[in-house]
Amino acid sequence: MNQTYIALIQQRGDWWIGWIEEISGVNCQEKTREELLDTLRITLLEALEFNR
Repeated sequence: MNQTYIALIQQRGDWWIGWIEEISGVNCQEKTREELLDTLRITLLEALEFNR
């Protein structure tokens, strides 16, 4: 079963920040948008595994 999550991202100065709306504590910051999306995916998977 696939679950869909919403990633909210924005650029603030030189940094990209983002978080997963449905899961508290899944937030990241990176220098590029692509790095941010990768880090959010990894962090989300870790949080889901931890809470399983």
